Amino acid sequence: MNISLQQSPFVITLLKHKLAVVLVIAVAARLVIFFAVPSVFRFEQTGAVHGSDAYDNYAQNLLNTGIYGRFAGKPDAMIPPLYGYALAGVYAVFGRSGLSVAAFNILLDCLSITCLYYTGKRLFKKHGEWVGTLAGLFYALYPYLIFQNLTLIDTAFFMTQMYAFVLLMVLLRDRLNLDRGTWVIAITAGVVLGLSMLTRSLLPLLAIFAAVWFLFRLSLWQTVIRLLPVAIVGFLVMIPWIVRNYGIYNALVPSALNFGDNFYQGNSEYTIPFFRAGYDVQWVPAPPIKATDSLSLEASQQRFEYGMTYLRTHPEQIPDLIWTKFLVHWSIDIAPRKNPVNGQVPRLDYHGNAIQETNAQGDLQLGQLPPGDPVGEYSSSLFDQIGRPIHIVYWGGLLILGIIGIGLTWRQWRDVSLLWFVQITMTVMYIIFHPSTRYRAPTDPLLFLFSAYSLIGLGQRFVIRSRNQVFSPSVTE
Repeated sequence: MNISLQQSPFVITLLKHKLAVVLVIAVAARLVIFFAVPSVFRFEQTGAVHGSDAYDNYAQNLLNTGIYGRFAGKPDAMIPPLYGYALAGVYAVFGRSGLSVAAFNILLDCLSITCLYYTGKRLFKKHGEWVGTLAGLFYALYPYLIFQNLTLIDTAFFMTQMYAFVLLMVLLRDRLNLDRGTWVIAITAGVVLGLSMLTRSLLPLLAIFAAVWFLFRLSLWQTVIRLLPVAIVGFLVMIPWIVRNYGIYNALVPSALNFGDNFYQGNSEYTIPFFRAGYDVQWVPAPPIKATDSLSLEASQQRFEYGMTYLRTHPEQIPDLIWTKFLVHWSIDIAPRKNPVNGQVPRLDYHGNAIQETNAQGDLQLGQLPPGDPVGEYSSSLFDQIGRPIHIVYWGGLLILGIIGIGLTWRQWRDVSLLWFVQITMTVMYIIFHPSTRYRAPTDPLLFLFSAYSLIGLGQRFVIRSRNQVFSPSVTE
């Protein structure tokens, strides 16, 4: 007797364990890419760290000296500490290698996919389980995130915190009673919020919008009593780092000092020209600061002030600046579109700025990276001629489906608007500072929830139409 595909025990098992299947696919895809391109990910062999060599330095210095600093034995707070500490733990247990970093980030991706799955399952009342499954699959196979999260970078680490926070907000709002379970969720959300501030200082604005989202279903009192513990615990988690930084700088430094760099790069006379030429603004010339220590609080404050001075003295350029950064943030192509190329001389300054040149047409062109610099790899055919077209098709298609899905779920706005707020807050934060695909990509899978809903709706219509054609009576003359 023939057994239909739907009645197959194997298929039934797969359908019952959809999340596990997606996680297996995610792990397999990442391992294949990792071992296929060792020249990119095996930094212990090549000597070139793709991602952030700063975190690698901080982790090694922490292990060797017990002090968190870019330079051995000298404490600082130039970048948020948590990923550096986690990386040091990975090095201590598994050794310093591309494989240990990739394995850690793959684990984080699996945790994020799990949070994404349950977020979709709870927010989308119709087909929620399948929405979460498909969005998780889109995340698992998203080429850009596969590559980025195999490199030595804090993206996967931050994504796990953000996705856990979003899911905890969903669970917390759904709690009808102020019982032990409610307090556990609120305290856990506070811990995650505080830890995220020590990774990337982006979630406080989302937390404010989450409070608005709570008010769509709950009263003001119900909202306050649930979210006040989140805020208090989040602050308590940050206190040890704040105290440590006060001892170093004799000033309040709640997260890190890179705010000055990031603000100046996104708000200077070079920002619009660099973005329009296709380059990232990390390469803009550094401002002539007076501080002798480039890692000091004074240096960061002076860079920030240069950015503020530009905005105050060029108010007429602010609309164009905002629009340019918005287009970069939501670019279909990978932003930046161009990267500096290798040359024979060292970079100009501690920022790693490439030398500014012009081509025959007078357009901005950056070059003269030192030989073997990891950035030069992004101008290779592997990334430019293969990676970019794949990204455009994959991300562009899911973006269109996501926009359609937002329209289809408009009536469910009281629930799904939390996902809108994620995109809105991240867009605002990066327009204030400076955007790139690397910064937007962590929120893309949350948009994929709408893409999945849209695709399920299209699939249903196709099935219904096919059934109607099969069972409709033929018409004879």
